[in-house]
Amino acid sequence: MPQLPAPDYPAEVRDRLEADAREVIARYPDSRSALLPLLHLVQAEEGHVTRTGMRFCAEMLDLTTAEVTAVATFYTMYRRKPSGDYQVGVCTNTLCAVMGGDAIFEELQRHLEVGNGETTEDGKVTLEHIECNAACDFAPVVMVNWEFFDNQTVESAKRLVDDLRAGRTVEPTRGAPLCTYKETARILAGFPDARPGAVEAGGSAGPASLVGLRLAKGESAPGRVVSPRSAGAPSDEAPPTHPSSHDAPQRTSASDPHHPSGPVTEEGE
Repeated sequence: MPQLPAPDYPAEVRDRLEADAREVIARYPDSRSALLPLLHLVQAEEGHVTRTGMRFCAEMLDLTTAEVTAVATFYTMYRRKPSGDYQVGVCTNTLCAVMGGDAIFEELQRHLEVGNGETTEDGKVTLEHIECNAACDFAPVVMVNWEFFDNQTVESAKRLVDDLRAGRTVEPTRGAPLCTYKETARILAGFPDARPGAVEAGGSAGPASLVGLRLAKGESAPGRVVSPRSAGAPSDEAPPTHPSSHDAPQRTSASDPHHPSGPVTEEGE
């Protein structure tokens, strides 16, 4: 059945959002370009992008609700249903997965008793898998409201979500101190983070990311970067010389006298 038009915001909320939206729109020569930050703005209001929020964006930018919906449903950063105060994203792309990301995600689902994209009963944590957190050199990586928690293990990730649910302070490996998902959405809409010291704590790439750059600039090789998961100092022992099964010689038709490869033919023959 066709849906009725989305209800409007209450008058006081509408007035406040309109003032913010005009400030955002004024930054762009073409108002249509302001759609992405406006979607973050309405997400900061309710914690997800509602039909009311999409109607508001459409009216402010003179777009159809279909045009706004097409964008809101394309980008996974926009939530289409209520979310928790903390969006916990576990990278399950190739490198993070093989380094433990798959195990972390599976265990967090069991530990929190939620599935992918679901929220805990207390409304604190929404869990989801992320295709890439763009931090492969710190794998496996977990992000909370888009802040990095590097070199995670199953146990450290469980402690992390337990601390979030208990209201205890947690510090990202890199980046600004955590804030709620609604507060994060407002920052992504382009409004300043007014928390004391938050901007200065933004940080940059970590040591593991900068090794190649320093070598390319002719600097001396830095000390070895050791994962916090490793106990003690790095070992100087030489790696084992025994090849893995992938390196060992394999029997092929060219090397097996019982199964010769036969004559080589030209393409198409």
